[in-house]
Amino acid sequence: MTVAVLADRRRLARFIVVGAGANVLLFALSYLFRSLGMAAFIAGAGAYAITFFAAYTAQRGWTFASSESHARVLPRYLAAQIACAALAGVAGHVAAELLHLSPFWMSVAVTAIAAISSFFLSSLWVFAKSGEQSGR
Repeated sequence: MTVAVLADRRRLARFIVVGAGANVLLFALSYLFRSLGMAAFIAGAGAYAITFFAAYTAQRGWTFASSESHARVLPRYLAAQIACAALAGVAGHVAAELLHLSPFWMSVAVTAIAAISSFFLSSLWVFAKSGEQSGR
């Protein structure tokens, strides 16, 4: 096994750990905020905002070990996450409305599409070193 393959596997493992941790954090914060009496929308949005920045920090610093400036990668990360949310929405629609999948399998499809697209966008564009992005 080459060093590059090992590095890619380690990066993927770190990506999965950060993603799983972000989902746990989102759940815990939204539950906490709602339990403290916050409106449901504020609880969810606030928890998401905190989780977004925690995940960004972990992905930038640990998963991808990026030294690129925040001014360069943070807007890209935001754009990538918006794109992933849109893809997840399309996946959910296709799975439920066109393929008539159960809520469980629709959720599996949404989660898989979001995770895979996020990993590739992060690897190839968001955290790619200057001059290494796809399309250059």
